[in-house]
Amino acid sequence: MADEMELVEEKKGGSKKLIIFLLIFLVLLGAGGAAAYKFLILDRQEDDEKKAEKIINEIKDVEEVGVQFEVGTFIVNLMDRDADRYLKVTVVLDLQDQTIRSEVDQRLPKIKDAITTLLFTKSSAEMKTAEGIELLKEDVIKRVNAILPIGGVKNVYFTDFVIQTA
Repeated sequence: MADEMELVEEKKGGSKKLIIFLLIFLVLLGAGGAAAYKFLILDRQEDDEKKAEKIINEIKDVEEVGVQFEVGTFIVNLMDRDADRYLKVTVVLDLQDQTIRSEVDQRLPKIKDAITTLLFTKSSAEMKTAEGIELLKEDVIKRVNAILPIGGVKNVYFTDFVIQTA
């Protein structure tokens, strides 16, 4: 009889351990599932939301066209060491309003010089990528806004862009 009591107590202790083990396993499984959901599903949704927001902002920028000012066509030597390469680019500035346009008119020689000097520092490898062209646009905006007393250049457009090897 005493042996049977010990056997029953051992079974009770073993089943308690099994229940505790299963509970811990279920908690860990739930935590792992929650972490996977967060990293795999929610992060993708946030990335998609950011991309959608960027597209919406780009559409708004297109809708809000400012005053267009064609600076001119530039033909410059690129900074390639292996061969002579030339860049021909026509630059159009998107300005905030007419007052900025009059400022650009007054400072046009300085603006053309700043753009020409910037173009001399570029190589054809930089200009052959979309990232390189976007960086060039940002650099043109920064340089022209630095020349203007109150800034005012919103965007830069290249209406003609040709790289030629001599």
